[in-house]
Amino acid sequence: MHFSRFYVTFHKLLHLGIKNKQVFFVLLSILRNFATMNKWRMPAEWEPQAFVQLTWPHADTDWQPILNEITETYVEMANAISAREDLLIVHPKPEEVKELLASRISDAQMKRITFFACETNDTWARDHGFITLLEERGERREEREYHLLDFCFNGWGEKFEAKLDNAINAKLFSKLPCYSNNQNYEDHLDFVLEGGSIESDGKGTIFTTRCCLLAPHRNQPLTEKEIEAELKRRLHAERVVWLDCEPMDGDDTDGHIDTMVRIAPNDTLLYNGSLLPSTPLEEERNGAVRKFLYEQLQHLRTLDGKPYRLLELPLPLPIYDEDGEQLPATYANFLILNEAVLVPTYEQPDVDNKAISIIQQAFPEREMIAIDSRSIIKQHGSIHCCTMQFPRNDK
Repeated sequence: MHFSRFYVTFHKLLHLGIKNKQVFFVLLSILRNFATMNKWRMPAEWEPQAFVQLTWPHADTDWQPILNEITETYVEMANAISAREDLLIVHPKPEEVKELLASRISDAQMKRITFFACETNDTWARDHGFITLLEERGERREEREYHLLDFCFNGWGEKFEAKLDNAINAKLFSKLPCYSNNQNYEDHLDFVLEGGSIESDGKGTIFTTRCCLLAPHRNQPLTEKEIEAELKRRLHAERVVWLDCEPMDGDDTDGHIDTMVRIAPNDTLLYNGSLLPSTPLEEERNGAVRKFLYEQLQHLRTLDGKPYRLLELPLPLPIYDEDGEQLPATYANFLILNEAVLVPTYEQPDVDNKAISIIQQAFPEREMIAIDSRSIIKQHGSIHCCTMQFPRNDK
């Protein structure tokens, strides 16, 4: 029985003359339990996954100048993902990708990959992919449904063309069984929200940053209070934690949280430390930025009133493009898989290894897989930005 039907039945019983207080409170208890059993939530990334989506680079994207280089990185990601779980690849000409991967990975892995033909502007599946909610139904988890939330992706505040990418989800839902079976499509295209701009702990808390969600050309003229209300309503969240952060140099997203702060099991937060300064002025600035973020996290409490466990990630030594502009290299942009974590690395062994060891502390039972991400940051993203996971209906 749906909640709305139960609510109507409940009130009919009252109007039929049930005056007994004991009966009233029994019915009220049933009503509350029913509401709890049918609660929707945004799962944490480390919960069981059914598959991961990659939207593959091609010559008509901004990757064209380094297409061979970035394709090798995507092959590496596809290999790591398909060795552990299913993979969905979106590309205008998927047969080309299929032929390439067939020559590079095993037959068993190829059987785990679904290819989908679709025109695309770019490759950032994290931001144009579905944001998925799971239904909680007591112990009947085999019958749990999904809600696939299709938000508006407008190229991070209308900086880039995104019309084709914004149409991918509806096409996937209409044609792929892995999306359309036992799923509910929700049109949220009236609200701009990118997957990289939010983090969920799976327990009702959504983390985000003011610098991103309040940036121009997203959801104006909505205020912070109004945006928070929309996040709670659409994501069925109990609370929204707003962090004040400064976007990384070279970041097109206005400060996505997945470049700076990530959530891990056991109420753990991994966050960026300070840059390695080259001048006293930089040392003062970076120290202040790090301290400001750390103090916010230090004072945060879980819904149960407990402090979070904080793990500080190093930042890579600065990496610049051919025009001398700094690129947004970060270790926080890792991807969690069922049995592993894909960690971006930058050919800086000492710092890379330190970051891997810290992330391993947050995920002690998962294998750490290093993926050289120097190609990805040339278009101002990293591993997490390239991918979107789809949850599985068990625990």
